[in-house]
Amino acid sequence: MKLLLRPAQEVAIKSKPVRLQQMRQLRKNVRKLLRELDPDIRVEGGWDRVDVDVPDGRGLSGLVIETLQRVPGISTIQEIGIFPFVDVENMAGKVISAFAERITGKTFAVRVRRQGTHAMSSTEMEREVGGRLAAAGKPLRVDLSAPEVEIRVEIKDDQFHVAHRRHKGLGGYPMGSVETVMTLVSGGYDSSVAAYLMMRRGLRNHFLFFNLGGTAHETGVRQVVHYLWRQYGASHGAKFISVPFEGVVAEIMRSVNHRYWGVVLKRMMLKAASGIAASVRAEGLVMGDAVAQVSSQTLTNLNVVDRASEQVVLRPLVAMDKESIIAIAREIGTEPYARTMPEYCGVISSKPVTRARLDRTEHEEARMDPAVLQAAIEQRVDTPVSRLLDSVRTPEEVELVRTPSVEDVIVDVRHPDEIARAPLELTNNRVLEIPFYELNQQADQLAAGTRYLLYCDRGTMSRMHAGHLKAEGHGNVEVYAPERY
Repeated sequence: MKLLLRPAQEVAIKSKPVRLQQMRQLRKNVRKLLRELDPDIRVEGGWDRVDVDVPDGRGLSGLVIETLQRVPGISTIQEIGIFPFVDVENMAGKVISAFAERITGKTFAVRVRRQGTHAMSSTEMEREVGGRLAAAGKPLRVDLSAPEVEIRVEIKDDQFHVAHRRHKGLGGYPMGSVETVMTLVSGGYDSSVAAYLMMRRGLRNHFLFFNLGGTAHETGVRQVVHYLWRQYGASHGAKFISVPFEGVVAEIMRSVNHRYWGVVLKRMMLKAASGIAASVRAEGLVMGDAVAQVSSQTLTNLNVVDRASEQVVLRPLVAMDKESIIAIAREIGTEPYARTMPEYCGVISSKPVTRARLDRTEHEEARMDPAVLQAAIEQRVDTPVSRLLDSVRTPEEVELVRTPSVEDVIVDVRHPDEIARAPLELTNNRVLEIPFYELNQQADQLAAGTRYLLYCDRGTMSRMHAGHLKAEGHGNVEVYAPERY
């Protein structure tokens, strides 16, 4: 089987040197990905096309086309039939076999290109083949300007090629033909779609994860990142960088006015990302923000947040609504991951600032211990994305206890402000108030012979932290989950 790949239109309008560079990159990417399927697949081409020759009889056609449809930079994938050129009558027979049924009730045109010496001109061949095809099928009419079905025949000396089925490609630019970026990922709808859009645009992507919720959250993020890379970016290596950020969250809550928690947290993430970017040669940082989606995403707040970074901050979703984002997630296959991804809800102010002033924000940040952020950056863990599933940790099963026994101790992990607004009162159980951001430091003080049940309003943080503690060896930790969960 022979395939003809055409670049996206944006590649086609580039200057000749840029176009040649991008086509070389596209051939290199295609060659690397198809070599994994079969080393005998040949990839060649020129300044406006990529030719792929797939060995016959190995059952690879479907898998090859499916792989190519996920390669950035390809506009169309055309299946090509190759036959010996005997005469025009024989050639017309092959065209009729392929297209007679497909032109029923539609307009069509035959295009012929020749190389070599033949008895008839290209125009004469078009008329002859088109007339025979019209007689054999039931087309609406011939339309040379805008046909619904276009039959392309290419003759090279003693062979001719007939273009059969056409498949839509991903579009965009070839991966690696533009700069490198680093996407801040949480595993949800927004960040995964943002990362995909950057890869489709030809930008090599690394992935930065700020771990706020322990093993359970990181496991899910690792899975969706590996899926994204495998599907759309596997022509290039990528890193997954995990930064332990619970200590930074705790420092924000101890030191910063609660109205500024969200903005300061985003700035701390960008400061850390800016410091890490050089290690992967990232020229830009990518975030999944959309204007006005949450309080930290007003234009005023986004401007204040961006001042924390030395790199350009890209937000491909900035003007998109949630329905559109979810639709793309469903199309690219990340929706099932995002739908089940735990949401971290620990840094929520009762009255978050929506028009933060830069001077006030920097004043709040100055109250923090800078060593906490630096320690988090230094403790990061870099993993090649290709090996993420090799080292993935499965979260420990966490029991959800509806009705605790009288011996159980309930640990309320909510922020003190939340507890003050709605205290947890149980008749027969002792309640400990340990904010989630101090839980790890106090975990060793939990008595081994007692069962501790973590509690929060939504159940998300309690499950994440219980999974984290169990993974660390605290087998006596479960979750208190009243019926309302």
